[in-house]
Amino acid sequence: MSHPTPVEPGHDAQVEQDAVEAVVPLIPIVLPLVGAVMMLLLASIAVYLA
Repeated sequence: MSHPTPVEPGHDAQVEQDAVEAVVPLIPIVLPLVGAVMMLLLASIAVYLA
């Protein structure tokens, strides 16, 4: 596990944001959209092969 860099209380240092923490708020939006696109593609493939 990584430990965050300690920040001294007197300094206004910018804390780096983790890449995973930046993506997590987007998951409830992106996941259903990707699922819908995948279902549409799979249904079109099934219709094409039938």
